[in-house]
Order: sequence, then C-alpha cells, then structure tokens
Amino acid sequence: MESRNIVLFICIFFLLFPVLFAGCGFRRDAESRNLSWLENVLSELEDNTSEEPDEVCASVDSLLPLAGDSVLYYRLVVLKAKSKLFLAEFDSSTMLLRAAENFCDRNSHDTRVDGLYANVFNMWGNVYGRFAVYDSAVWAFEKAYRYASAGGTSEGVLNVCLNLADSYVRRGRYDLGSYWYNHALSVADSIQMPEEKRFPIYYGLAQVSMELRDFGMCDYYYGLAERQYDKMQPYEKHIYLNNRGNSYYYRQDYEQALGYFRRSLALTTAHQEMEFERNLTMVNLGEVFMLLGQTDSASYYLNRCHQFFFSVNNESALYYIDTQLIELALKEGNIGQAKRMLKITRDTDNIEPNMIRIRNRYLEHYFEAIGDYRNAYRYQDLNRRMDDSIRNERVKMRAAEIALKYKRDSTLMKQELFIEQKENQVLTLYQWLWGIVVGVLLVSAVALAAVFYRRRQREKELWQLQTAIASLRLENIRNRISPHFIFNVLNREMNLHKGDEESRNLLELTKLLRRNLELTDKMVVSLADELDFVNTYVRLEEQSLGDEFEYRLEVDGSIDLCKVQIPAMLLQIPVENAIKHGLRLKEGKRLLCLSVREGEGEVILSVCDNGGGYRMKSVNHGTGTGMKVITQTIQLLNAYNSRPMVMKINNVPVGGDGSIGCEVRYTVPSDYSYSLKK
Repeated sequence: MESRNIVLFICIFFLLFPVLFAGCGFRRDAESRNLSWLENVLSELEDNTSEEPDEVCASVDSLLPLAGDSVLYYRLVVLKAKSKLFLAEFDSSTMLLRAAENFCDRNSHDTRVDGLYANVFNMWGNVYGRFAVYDSAVWAFEKAYRYASAGGTSEGVLNVCLNLADSYVRRGRYDLGSYWYNHALSVADSIQMPEEKRFPIYYGLAQVSMELRDFGMCDYYYGLAERQYDKMQPYEKHIYLNNRGNSYYYRQDYEQALGYFRRSLALTTAHQEMEFERNLTMVNLGEVFMLLGQTDSASYYLNRCHQFFFSVNNESALYYIDTQLIELALKEGNIGQAKRMLKITRDTDNIEPNMIRIRNRYLEHYFEAIGDYRNAYRYQDLNRRMDDSIRNERVKMRAAEIALKYKRDSTLMKQELFIEQKENQVLTLYQWLWGIVVGVLLVSAVALAAVFYRRRQREKELWQLQTAIASLRLENIRNRISPHFIFNVLNREMNLHKGDEESRNLLELTKLLRRNLELTDKMVVSLADELDFVNTYVRLEEQSLGDEFEYRLEVDGSIDLCKVQIPAMLLQIPVENAIKHGLRLKEGKRLLCLSVREGEGEVILSVCDNGGGYRMKSVNHGTGTGMKVITQTIQLLNAYNSRPMVMKINNVPVGGDGSIGCEVRYTVPSDYSYSLKK
C-alpha cells in the first residue's frame, strides 16, 4: 500500500513539474517584457523633457510603482529631477537627486549603478550651473565623466563632456573648455554620430572662440550649428540664439544682437515652462536696449527679470542685473541712483569673467562721471589685464587643440590597425568558404556551359553581322558630305561679309567646329589647346547670356600650359553644363570662373558658377552623357596610374553675396601617364 502511494506521488510530481516550471518561466518572461517596455517609455520621456516637463513629471509618477526599488526606478527619479529643473523648481529637483544618490551609495558595490551615478552627478552639475557655482559644477561633471566612462553609454559620456566643457568656459578656463569640446568631437567620431546631432559641440566651440574674441572661427562654428536649427529642441534653440546674440554684443554690433535676443524671447514665451531661459534673455535685451540708448525699454526688461532672479536667489544673475542698473542710471544722468545701486550691489565669488569685465567697464564710467579718475583708471587697468589673460588663454587653447588632435589621430590609427587585422582574418575565412562554394558551383557551371555555348555562338555570329551592317551604314553617312566642304562654304560666306559682326561669329564657329573635328579622335590634349577651345566656346555663348555675364579665367603663371596633358573635353563639358543648367535661366549677375593652379606635385583645375548649385533635375535637363564620358575616361586612366586623377563635384558659396554654385574640381598629378599599358 505504501509503495503504491509513493509511485502515485512520483507520477503526480512529474506531471505537475512542467506546469510549475512553465508558470515560473512565464512570470520571468512577463517581468522581462515589463522592464523592456519601461526602458522604451523612459527613452521617449527623456526626449520630451525639455518640451513638456509637466507631462513628463506626471508620466514618471504613474510609472514609479511599476519599477520597484531598482536602478530603473531611480533613473525615473533622476528624470523627474531633470523635469523639475526645467520648471525652475530647484528644491524639488535637489530632493529627488539626493534620494537617487543615497540609493547609489547603498549599492555602490554593484557595477550596474555606475550609469545611474553618472546621471545623478551630471544633474548635480546642471543644478550648480543654474546657480553659477561653477567650481562645484566642474567637480560634479568630472565625477559624472568617471562613472559614465566606467559603466555608461557613449552618448552619456558625450553629454557629460559637453557639460564639463561649458563649465570650464564659464570659469574662464577656455583652454580646458576647448579640450573637452574637442574630446566630445572625438567621442562623436568614435560612435559615428550623424552630422545633424553634433550642433551642441559646434555652438560650444563657437562659444569658446567668442570668449577669446576669435570671431572668424566663432561664425564658422555657428554656421555649422545653424544648419541643424530646425532639428534642435527648444532649450537648444535658446542656447544657440542667446549665445549667437552675445557674439554680436561683444563685437558691439548691437542691432544684430538685438535680433537674436528677440528671437530667443519669442521662443521662450511660446514655451511657458522655459521661465529661467526667458528671464535670462530679458537680461540681455535690457543691456542691449541700454547700449542703444533706449532707456525705457532697458528699464522695463531689467526690472522684470530682477524680480524672478531675486525669487530664486540667483546671485550671479542679480549681480549682473545690478551692474546694468548702475550703467542705466548713468545713461539717464542720475548719478545719485547709480551711487545707491553701487552700495546695495552684492559681491559674490561665483561670477563669470565676462560679467566682471562688463562691471569693470561700467564702474569706470561711473567714476569718470563723478570725477574720481584714479578709480576709473584702476578699473580700466583691470580690464586691460583681463584682455592680456584672454590672449594667453588663446595661445594655451591652440596648444591644447594640437595635443588633442595628435592624441586623437594616434588613437584612430591604432583602431584602424586593429580593425584591419580583424578584417584580414575574416577575409581569410571568407576565402576558404568561397573556395568551397566556387568549387561546387564550378561543376554546375561546366555542365551549363556546354548548353549555352552553342546558343552563344549563334548570338555572336548574329551580333557581328548586325555590327558590320551598322558600320557600313555609318561609313556611308560620313562619306555623303565632307566636313572640309562645310568649312570651305563657311569661309566663302565670311569673305562676302568681312568686317560684319556675323562674320566674326562665323569665324569663331568655324574655328570651334574645325577644332572639335581635330580633337574627335584624340583622347589627350594639351591644357593650352583645351583652354583655347573653352575660350572660343564661351565667346560664342556670351551674347546669349547678356551683359550681366562675367567670365573669369585664372591661370597660375608658373604652369607651362603646353606641357600639361589632360583628357580631351575635361574642361569644356563642365563649362557647357554650367552655362546650360546653371546660368542660362538665372536672373541677375551670372558668374563663370575657371581656375588653373599648381599644387604640390599636381595641377588643380576647377570650373565654378553661381547658378544655384548642383540639382538632380533642371529645366534644361540633358542626357548626362558628357560627364559620364569624362567619368569613365578618368576611371580607365586611373587603372594605369599609381596616383589617381580625382574629380569632385560640390556646391560651394560663390562671391561675397552668399550665392551658391556648383564647382567641378580636378586634381591631376604631374607625373600622370596616358599610356594604356601597365
């Protein structure tokens, strides 16, 4: 009886075990799917934080009960802290960050919290930055960088690098700011970040150049960032507009600065959650209006933003606003008010160098106004020393950029060598696999070859017959009228109209036709002959292009045009395309530039127009045969040369009016051979 019970128990156990195991597996799968779903929702919320911080806070509150006491739970907490920071609710933001940091401290032995640590310290750095405590911000971002490098993502490392660079710039360490922006650019290269996502790096480098008063590089980087303006988030657009307005402010181009600040105000007004950014823009507007002599507008904006920054106790902003109010009182001739403002202005250690420089300038004005020239000179001397410091920082920044570039190039070279080794191993494996596959296919191919051989032979005989017939027909057409007969008739007509404009045009046309006939059977011509042909062609086209057409030919005097050999029609075809597709229907000034200059062991030829740039389709669309012939000719010749001839087609700015044109550029090595022999 007992043995029967034992057997029954064993049978029931083996029947129920798969069900129990399946139930446990189902629960694990459900939990896994739940975490995966939460990860996806978290990523979407992070993308929307700057635009809809209120909605993000509400969504996080509904998701927190689903996450449990886990890393994912506190990632949601950090996201809520970020949303509160955008809403200028600083107390709530810091409280949430402390809770996330405490969780990380309790689980510091677990490497999975490294990424969360990086997010927490990155947010602490942003909080310190809002209150202009940049020493603490740098400390927090450096810790965030260490944790992100240990356990975060490459995108997280890139974000921390940008924040760290910005904090160093705010502290006046422009060399370190430039270093970290360039380091961010290296990280972007390593993860192959697309160009449209790199604009924060570009306007950061522009900010460094602005601080060092290198406005040429400043405009270059802002130009790169501006191309992606439509893809920016609202707070990123604010950063771009505000900083670009500052760049014109430092150039004393206040009208341009005012335009950017007004765009920033309109943007932040349309997004009510951007209260901090809106009031920061009002500070800049108030100063620009003051410098333009519009004191009523200046007073309006400065007093409005003063109330906000006083309510959040932002000492740096209040220091800057009080400085503006001192200068505003001087502008209005109220020296007593300026003196009272100077007495109540609070000094603080967390002030950017630019703010100190502006305050020194306004204090210089104040002491000049009251006749205290000793103090006026003292503040003028302080600014002079700061200018000297900026020049020194520019030198240090250049040195840091060179060192970083060398390090980045060395790292890339090592990576490329490693990748090349792995590719060679994979290639060897593929060669073996392909050898086996080819062996199998070869047997099948031999069997099929016999079947198709006779069919191929019959098709070949038919093709040869058709080719012979077509050749005879073409020969017959050629022999009907001799080209020399055409030239003789044209010459006779020109003799009857000597001195007429039509005769000169006919002469040029005859020269063009005769030269074209001479070049028909030539693959290579001298550069002198090609330029002569092109010049003749352009002269014939000038009348149809009108008086606003301008043709520029720039030839390096050190080049012997008769000795340089190039493929026939290499310049004529792009010149014809430029006139036909770019200039013929263009309104206004039409410009065609042809350049021949000498490089290092090469000759560089370029054809450029201002016809609006290369377009896939134009009104005067052609067959594309000309450029196809040139491309195939270059490919054929490059196969017989160690140094290739290079052709590039790009859209480039032309002239000083911002017009866009198409440039066809050839780089021809000096030792280029046109012999079709290996």
